Amino acid sequence: MNETPKSIREFIRPRKVNSSVFWQIAEELPPRLNAALIVTSIFLPFSLWWVVTTFGHIDTKFLPSPAQVATAFTRLWGTGEIQKDTMASLWRIGVGALLVGLFSIPIGVLMGSFASIRALLEPLFGLIRYMPAPAFIPLLILYLGIGEEPKITLIFVGVFFFNSLMVMDTVKFVPKELIESTYILGGTRRSALLQVIFPHVLPGILDAFRINLAAAWQLVIVSELIAATEGLGRRISVAGRFLKTDEIFVGLIVIGAIGLSFDLFFQAMIRFSCQWASQKQ
Repeated sequence: MNETPKSIREFIRPRKVNSSVFWQIAEELPPRLNAALIVTSIFLPFSLWWVVTTFGHIDTKFLPSPAQVATAFTRLWGTGEIQKDTMASLWRIGVGALLVGLFSIPIGVLMGSFASIRALLEPLFGLIRYMPAPAFIPLLILYLGIGEEPKITLIFVGVFFFNSLMVMDTVKFVPKELIESTYILGGTRRSALLQVIFPHVLPGILDAFRINLAAAWQLVIVSELIAATEGLGRRISVAGRFLKTDEIFVGLIVIGAIGLSFDLFFQAMIRFSCQWASQKQ
C-alpha cells in the first residue's frame, strides 16, 4: 500500500536527454541543455579570440587581446569617459525610442484595424522605409543644425516606419471571430480596439519594438560618427582615427552588452506583463 504508483514513478524519474532533442521543431529545450548552449554562445567566441591573439602572432593594432581590451575599458572607466559616452548614447536612444513608440503603435494599430487607413498610409510608409535613413543626414543637418535634434530625428525616421508596419501586420492577424464576438456581446468599436485588439497584439507589439531597437542603436552610432562631441559612436570614431583598436573593441562590446540587456528586458516584459497570452500554439 505504501508503494508509489507506477504512473507517478514514471513522472518523477529523471529522464535522459535524447540527443535528437537538439533538432526538435517548436519544442522547449531541457533547462540544462538550454543553459549550456547559452554559456557556449558567449564563451566559445571569446575563447577563440584569446587563442588567436595569444598564439597567432597578430599585430595588436589589428586585433588586440581580451586582456588589452579589458585594460582599455578600465582606463576609460577610471577617467569617466566611457560612462559619459554611454549616457549620451542612451539618452538619444531613449528619447528617439519614446517618440517612435508614442506615434508608431497607435498608427500601426489603426492601419491594421481599418482598411481605409491602411490604404491611405501603407503605400507611403512602404516607399519611405526603403530609403536608407543615413541618407537623410545632410537634410537633417541642413534643417535642424548639428545639435541633438538631428540625431534623435534620424532615429525616429529610421525606426518609425518599420515599427508602424510591423505593428500593422500583427493587428491584421487578429482572428475576425474575436471582433465579431465583441459586437455580438454589445461591444462598440472603441471597446473592440482597446479591450480586444490591443491586448491580443500587445506581445507582438513589444516584440516588434525589441527587434527595431537594434536599428535605433545602429542609427545613433551613425549619427555620432558624423557630428557629436560625446557618445559611443564618437568614441569609436576617435579611436579609429588614432588606431586605438582596443578602445574600438571597448565601444563595440559596451554597445553589444547594452543591446543584449535591452533584449532580455523586453523578453522579460513580454513574459511577465502578458502572462495571459499563450506563447505556444
